[in-house]
Amino acid sequence: MGHTCVHWFRKGLRLHDNPALMAALRDCRELYPVFILDPHLHNDTCVGINRWRFLVGALRDLDCSLRELNSRLFVVRGKPEEVFPDLFDQWKVTKLTYEYDTEPYSLSRDRAVTSLAKEHGVEVIYKISHTLYDIDRMIEENNGKPPLTYNRMRAIVKTLGPPKRPIAAPTMEDMKDVKTPCSGNREQKYEMPALGELGHDAAALGEEKFPGGERESLRRLDEHMKRTAWVCGFEKPQTSPNSLSPSTTVLSPYVTFGCLSARTFWWRLTEVYQGKKHSDPPVSLHGQLLWREFFYTASVGIPNFNKMEGNPVCTQVDWDSNPEYLAAWREARTGFPFIDAIMTQLRQEGWIHHLARHAAACFLTRGDLWVSWEEGQKVCVCLL
Repeated sequence: MGHTCVHWFRKGLRLHDNPALMAALRDCRELYPVFILDPHLHNDTCVGINRWRFLVGALRDLDCSLRELNSRLFVVRGKPEEVFPDLFDQWKVTKLTYEYDTEPYSLSRDRAVTSLAKEHGVEVIYKISHTLYDIDRMIEENNGKPPLTYNRMRAIVKTLGPPKRPIAAPTMEDMKDVKTPCSGNREQKYEMPALGELGHDAAALGEEKFPGGERESLRRLDEHMKRTAWVCGFEKPQTSPNSLSPSTTVLSPYVTFGCLSARTFWWRLTEVYQGKKHSDPPVSLHGQLLWREFFYTASVGIPNFNKMEGNPVCTQVDWDSNPEYLAAWREARTGFPFIDAIMTQLRQEGWIHHLARHAAACFLTRGDLWVSWEEGQKVCVCLL
């Protein structure tokens, strides 16, 4: 008979290297690709206009790619634990697939949805593809504790070997026996989000320097990989936050949203490095992907990682509470030209160089204003 399957897109907004999507297609009769606009994650408080524009672009691009396979993306609005029971019943779903996510909210959300799926007789399959490695395995290899230094994590990675190779995107051959019901009513009910949906002033947007989407991410990756000497000689500390055009890849938002697979990025770099002299971690481009892995591992293994209180590895500081200082920093009104330029760029473009991030963070915290890094984190989560 074959399954009626929902593939739940969250961060992995791509077709390439998407093992959970490929798991959905196995023994599948009907496929419903779904993205849920969760009010906990997608609201005007924690999602700035640049981040929202990027997400909207990524979803539209994903929908276009799915339509080329005679499918489409269904965008659902609401809390996952509330909308899924209706979808399970309405579409007579028998299988749910998704990419594993290690963030605390995501883990609790997924436990709730998995429990609901079992109540409805729905099989649940998840696959790891947002990170290079299985983060839980990384911690297990370190005697059940997260590695607290980059070098220790590199030692663990060495024992694990290179990341798995990415898998290809599904083709029409993979979809030949699969259909996605697409009636006119469904087109309207599950339509793509609009730029103004969260209440942001879209008219205030500037040039879109970093359009969201899988195709744009792969185009940018291809362009960078042609610069063989630059890739091999890349050393992050030697790049400049003051250059008029970015001196780094600016692929980080694409990897964050899952438009670009970290494993695809890793293995494309490996191909360029092959047989050539090249920089090494921690400063190389491979090294940047491993830094990402290091912090994902720390965030899973360290309690209250994104807070000071209750965080066993975080220095406890008696920060000042000064709303005026925080507002001046956030709104680029400190009177320090470099800091204000950084915060202006962050608000306008949604991206800043890593050394600029260091400078702005230091100024906010121990450098000048003595305001908690948690307050800065709230600003960056919204604007980046």
